[in-house]
Amino acid sequence: MRQVEIIRKFTKHAPGSVLMKQGDTWVLCTASVEEKVPPFLKGTGRGWVTAEYAMLPSSTLTRKDRDIKKLRQDGRGVEIGRLIGRALRASIDLGRLGERTITIDCDVLQADGGTRCASITGGMVALEDAIAALLAEGRLEASPIVRRVAAISVGICGGVPTLDLDYAHDSTADVDLNVVMTSDGRFVELQGTAEHEPFDDTQLDTLRALAKEGCAALFRAQETALRGQA
Repeated sequence: MRQVEIIRKFTKHAPGSVLMKQGDTWVLCTASVEEKVPPFLKGTGRGWVTAEYAMLPSSTLTRKDRDIKKLRQDGRGVEIGRLIGRALRASIDLGRLGERTITIDCDVLQADGGTRCASITGGMVALEDAIAALLAEGRLEASPIVRRVAAISVGICGGVPTLDLDYAHDSTADVDLNVVMTSDGRFVELQGTAEHEPFDDTQLDTLRALAKEGCAALFRAQETALRGQA
């Protein structure tokens, strides 16, 4: 597994901001709070957690055009943003959040594989810091966080089960599986693809076990980061 560093309070204005470094993949995760909810939640007393994801132009070897230049959102970015939002909503009791929205913006500064997984793991810490700010301001009486979530990629590379794929592994993997887990040991999402030969139950069980080990390490990293800086 690549070295993980979670740097909190990385920017000044957002109530939650984290630089998530996982090897050479670096993602800036910021959490913003708005005292409103989408129309389908108005009057329900429930809040909402959502996410947006984008790769900065220089995050890859060749420059990536900004969405505004194409006059449309990048389809891959939209799909990953929805994944991040779904994952983070599994960590929170939306009824206890009240009618407010927390948006997690995930901007990839440098990409070397696993950007969506790093966004989820770092976004969780940014979300917790935003909740802590609401508690400190008296806008919440109790934390709505009920568990943590983290995510990791696993795969089969050259016939070998591999944890935490960087770009070199990801681009050549026989099987690629992204796993989102909760801190109480349950799965939020598994996204798996056989790039060449289909994989069987035994291989899937091996990858799931490997992902559990990786997520356990990420939960420890989150805990260390949240305890290390008030």
